[in-house]
Amino acid sequence: MNNPANLCPSLSILKHCRTLKSVKIVHARLCKTGVDTHPLFAGKLLLHCAITISDALDHARRLFLHFPNPDTFMYNTLIRGFTESDTPHNSFWLFDEMRRKSVAPPDSFSFAFMLKAAANLRSLRAGIQLHCQALVQGLDTHVFVGTTMISMYGECGHAHFARQVFDEMRDPNAVSWNAIITSSFRCGDLKLAKAMFDAMPFRNSTSYNAMLAGYTKAGLLDLAMEVFSAMPLKDDVSWSTMIVGFAHNGCFDEAFRFFRDLQRIGMRPNEVSLTGVLSACADAGAFEFGKVLHGFIEKCGFSNIISVANALLDTYSKCGNIHMARLVFEMMLHQRNIVSWTTMIAGLAMQGYGEEAIELFHKMKGCGIVPDGITFISILYACSHSGLIEEGWKYFSMMKDMYGIEPAIEHYGCIVDLYGRAGQLQKAYDFVCQMPVAPTSIIWRTLLGACSIHNNVKIGEQVRKRLSEIDPTNSGDHVLLSNIYAVAGKWRDVATIRRSMRDQRMKKNPGWSMIEVDKTMYGFVAGENQGEIAEEANEKLTEIMLRLRVEGGYVPELKMVLHDLEEEEKEDSVSRHSEKLAVAFGMSRSCKGSTIKIVKNLRICRDCHAFMKLVSKLYKLEILVRDRSRFHFFRDGSCSCREYW
Repeated sequence: MNNPANLCPSLSILKHCRTLKSVKIVHARLCKTGVDTHPLFAGKLLLHCAITISDALDHARRLFLHFPNPDTFMYNTLIRGFTESDTPHNSFWLFDEMRRKSVAPPDSFSFAFMLKAAANLRSLRAGIQLHCQALVQGLDTHVFVGTTMISMYGECGHAHFARQVFDEMRDPNAVSWNAIITSSFRCGDLKLAKAMFDAMPFRNSTSYNAMLAGYTKAGLLDLAMEVFSAMPLKDDVSWSTMIVGFAHNGCFDEAFRFFRDLQRIGMRPNEVSLTGVLSACADAGAFEFGKVLHGFIEKCGFSNIISVANALLDTYSKCGNIHMARLVFEMMLHQRNIVSWTTMIAGLAMQGYGEEAIELFHKMKGCGIVPDGITFISILYACSHSGLIEEGWKYFSMMKDMYGIEPAIEHYGCIVDLYGRAGQLQKAYDFVCQMPVAPTSIIWRTLLGACSIHNNVKIGEQVRKRLSEIDPTNSGDHVLLSNIYAVAGKWRDVATIRRSMRDQRMKKNPGWSMIEVDKTMYGFVAGENQGEIAEEANEKLTEIMLRLRVEGGYVPELKMVLHDLEEEEKEDSVSRHSEKLAVAFGMSRSCKGSTIKIVKNLRICRDCHAFMKLVSKLYKLEILVRDRSRFHFFRDGSCSCREYW
């Protein structure tokens, strides 16, 4: 009965099991025949539960404990399962037990899996201990163990240790060379990565792709392009890496161009390249191009891939089309995960639908999805942008009391923002001072931004003093305090701050706005109005301003000009903000009746906000502006933010 030959049909059935329930059915039938105790079947069953099925690791652990004499393969299988899970620390007790049993001594695979666990935990101490044990066992020179050791030291941020292990390897293979390159990049040692790449006796696609990934993550896109151009053979990983790299570094046009080139040469986009280009669409607000990608995704069957569907949902949300986002979300009925729910909640929050976001949060819980820390950031964000102060506090408390989630600095930041937006600045300041963790510059900066909105000089000065102790060279902090002084008419203080910025050679980040017209992205930067596109925008803006003055009684809010200038100069300065130029260009080029969509890198100012409302009323236009903080949907002279931003 226990002849391995009799197990073949059972093992064949096991390969097709995709759920824990189906595995249990097969296991129950085999228990009746007595073959479940055969080492071959037990090992395969353990492997299937620990590695293949995502939610069966705990069942694999019970199977392991049930088996009387597990061999090295079984130990390694469960160690590997723990290593690749969210609880890699569990692999250590199993490894210790394995070492105590002479029947199943650790082998090269054991050490490789354990080193990966140490890498996932970023535990240098555990990694060094494993290194010492590998030396005792004589496995330190094993190419598989040595390569994993290089990766471990790289993950722990110690490039010199990784290099030492590599130098001691007798005959490093291509995987080892690629590992030392990747580790060098992870540790920020770009020179070492380039030196190792140049010294390689042989290179494969993985070697080039490692260089591409390293350079794009470091933001060195010119160097990445050089490597990409020099590649003898570009695979789908190469193209995906470049697309994602451009998207994450804000080079949206390049990301779109690479995606089009990928299709032009006949290569089929994969999951990574699609999520990368969708990310670019989301960040750039490229709604029309996103719709084209949506059609491609449906046509090619990529909509069933959860990461692609989530990226599409995020794209529509960030492009301001909540209707299409809802449609995609509803179509994902049987494949939604925590990312899907959180993305939809965040999309509603960004557009000011606080109550709807809270309703969806409770619906998510009703479906058995347990919220995580990121979900709570989204729900706190929704409360903050809708002025739901009491509700925000309730969810902040619920996070820890009901779900055992310790608040991270981002959650504390949401509460500061919650109070700050509502104008309760003293309460926000007291909350920051009483935080159980040290407030970061981002926390103080959030409060400083609120002081700027509500023109509170007193608290603004206190916050700036705190910031100067943490991050004295940040130009944005100087600008925010300068804004507060300027609105209060304290031009002498403004001049002092500006002089300090010049002395320290600080530069203010320029405001820019982007608009999509005929699937092409156009960018406008404040103060940089040269070229035919800028000329066209300026000409149209002059015409709009004249009509707004005559028919709408528009008077620019000159107090938003943060320099002590003559009135005429102030008026010209405030009239040429990048979002005004983008809207003017959109009106010049867009078809009548279409919604003008703008993406801006900074918070929209009050004058531009008033300008957009008046344009929407006089020109019967719908204008959507996504600034750094939220969406503003202007229609018939009013805004969806209800003057709360």
